[in-house]
Amino acid sequence: MVQKITLSIPDLLHEKLKEWRNSFNFSKMFQEALTEAIQKKEDFQKRFSEDFEMPEIIKRLQHEKVLWEKQFFKSGKKEGMKWARSAHYEDLLHVVNMNDTYKLTEDPKMKAYFEEVYDTYALAKNTIEGSIDHQLLFIDGWLTGVNGLWNQVKEKI
Repeated sequence: MVQKITLSIPDLLHEKLKEWRNSFNFSKMFQEALTEAIQKKEDFQKRFSEDFEMPEIIKRLQHEKVLWEKQFFKSGKKEGMKWARSAHYEDLLHVVNMNDTYKLTEDPKMKAYFEEVYDTYALAKNTIEGSIDHQLLFIDGWLTGVNGLWNQVKEKI
């Protein structure tokens, strides 16, 4: 059985919704987001209402760690694609032909850009001594985004 509900959204979001109505299944998107949010709440409550064994706690934390780290990679990929779409040809060549891509953040051509990106994504504060370097995960994602766009256009230019 399906139930209908009424939602309130800001005017600006409503305008965007009307513009993209044919491109998305908003009902399905809402259902998935709501299901995920409820599941998180239920899982959280369950953690406090049950006596978890250590292997279950470790498994849960490992899963959360993977999801958290994927966020850095996904953010980097999105930012890399965004940069590549507006980058000059010379800058694209410079990046895709770099030998040590992890030095991008110190490269004179890219340093100011990455300083701004690091502030935007608060990458420095998420780097914890002895843990996975989230900056490297972000850079890996960023390079994936840049190289993805480059691979699509390089034969056409």
